[in-house]
Amino acid sequence: MKKGYKVLIIDDSEEILRAYKKFFRKKNYIVSTASNGLDGLKILEAEPCDYDLVITDIVMPNISGVGIISIVKKKFPDILIIAITGWGEHPEMLASEAEADLVLDKPIDLSELDKLIINLLESKKKLL
Repeated sequence: MKKGYKVLIIDDSEEILRAYKKFFRKKNYIVSTASNGLDGLKILEAEPCDYDLVITDIVMPNISGVGIISIVKKKFPDILIIAITGWGEHPEMLASEAEADLVLDKPIDLSELDKLIINLLESKKKLL
């Protein structure tokens, strides 16, 4: 994997943020985290061209993951988005409709997620 893919992880669970951050930093990703959608969008606004990928939970307070997906796809169409949910089919359908690049169910095996991310990012690179 290319060193330095920059990823923003948005989830309202501090435990999940810590686990993802630790895992992805060991895999040489550059990781930023936000515990809610509003903070995540502020991070993207500050450095929009720097991010390769956003991983967002779907069900969160304030701005939902679906809202994040819609905003990011409109403002930053080059950033890939993975939506993650533990809440069944309805949020998954909404995330797909909002054009998430990938929608996954919790719990997630981080090694599998890493493989999916690499495939997504490499596929995008081939299109450029």
